[in-house]
Amino acid sequence: MIKKTMAIFIGSVLLALGINLFVIPNHLLDGGIIGLGLLGKYVFGLKPGLTIIYLSIPLYIIAFIYNRSYFYNGVHGLFVSSFLIDLFNPLSSWDAPPILISSILAGVIIGFGIGILLSANISSGASDLFALMLSTILNINAGIIIFFFDCIVLLLGSFVVQEVTIFYSAIMVTMVGVTTSAILRIFRKERHTIYF
Repeated sequence: MIKKTMAIFIGSVLLALGINLFVIPNHLLDGGIIGLGLLGKYVFGLKPGLTIIYLSIPLYIIAFIYNRSYFYNGVHGLFVSSFLIDLFNPLSSWDAPPILISSILAGVIIGFGIGILLSANISSGASDLFALMLSTILNINAGIIIFFFDCIVLLLGSFVVQEVTIFYSAIMVTMVGVTTSAILRIFRKERHTIYF
């Protein structure tokens, strides 16, 4: 319970910092449900965290039916990370580093946060939860599945919002996928060492 609580807090803080310090100031776009939450902010001025919660509801209903442990683990991560994304929103008004540096830093920080959450079977949004369920069924690294969903949202964003810089957003999404996969691999090796 203590490990899960720490994973939720640390992962959610990293996620919220990456989004507000580097993503929003540079009009970058993440993938998955988080990316859709950012699109809601850019297009309609909605709160991204609250939008993430609303968009995640259908998949959390599926998780409740399919595997309640995913639902119970995921719902905490969803609410904490979404709350912190909106709480830390005033940080998005700072002068962010140049867009290339911001996209790399955002990718690493967000990937670290998502990796920590997923390593404890916790998700920050429905796309992470869906990736976690699919990775269990298909035996594929969740980071790869997240990367696939991220690319779909990026393509959508390129048609909807002109200000979104797709090239730098793609760099960020790639860094998120690589970092998430690396963190999950590290945690798997640690578990392997402990149990075997």
